[in-house]
Amino acid sequence: MRTIWKGAVTFGLVNVPVKVYSATEDHDVPLHQVHDKDGGRIRYQRTCEICGETVAYSDIDRAYVDEGHTVVLTKDDLSALPSEKSREIDVVEFVPTDQVDLLTLDKPYYLEPDSKSPKAYVLLRKTLEQSDRTAIVRFTLRQKTRLAALRVRGDVLVLQTLLWADEVREVDFPALHEDVSISKKELELSASLVESYSSDFDPEEFVDEYQKELRTLIDAKIDAGEGFDVADTFGESDGADKGGEVIDLMEALRASVAKSKEQRAKAAGGDSGAKDADEKKPSAKNTPAKKAPAKKKAS
Repeated sequence: MRTIWKGAVTFGLVNVPVKVYSATEDHDVPLHQVHDKDGGRIRYQRTCEICGETVAYSDIDRAYVDEGHTVVLTKDDLSALPSEKSREIDVVEFVPTDQVDLLTLDKPYYLEPDSKSPKAYVLLRKTLEQSDRTAIVRFTLRQKTRLAALRVRGDVLVLQTLLWADEVREVDFPALHEDVSISKKELELSASLVESYSSDFDPEEFVDEYQKELRTLIDAKIDAGEGFDVADTFGESDGADKGGEVIDLMEALRASVAKSKEQRAKAAGGDSGAKDADEKKPSAKNTPAKKAPAKKKAS
């Protein structure tokens, strides 16, 4: 991993030097645009609308337009801002972890100790663990002041940026104001359905099906060349699993619970069946050896 920022977490008079790393990466299959007529690569160029020249990124400044008046902000202007010069991750407050709305969580970063002794780092980590608190911090990264949650993941401190309050849209759906009656039986069946799907979350069990299918598609086209047929690769869809409005909620709940139980019973039966089959297999010690077929004489 490559360090993207260096600074220090500060709270009170305590200073914790850290290195910052991006905690996630994109696993999507890289695709680029081409002309459908001849397959030529489509490239984008930054062109000045006044002189028509192609402009290098290093020669580009920012600007803000206010009532027809353009204010140009150079790189020197932006770097002169006090917040941009700061290298501190300033703890504003420590809040109960359950008060951090998951909707506001944004980009995560790993923090690595950046001093000869990690004592201050470990102290902060243990304090957060034992108090079940999350630190709300402010810092500046890539010309933006950011609000973030500082929390613990295993042995590592994780800094996860938060959306600002005005970046989260207010919602008011009229349908949610309707007076809806839910029966006790419906709640029981719904709870039973939830229970039938209950499990411990293991992220490793889930894969990105779209990227997997995309890779299969690419490999198939490479192998088949001009003779490629999508139907041969993925098979025809019978359209059986079509979504639609549920008319009878009770019947849908009953059917869902029954289907879930049936699937779990099959899965359990398959495991035990395989086990029984293994136990019934004769051991190599008790199995009579098969005679090798006689070799044919050469004519």
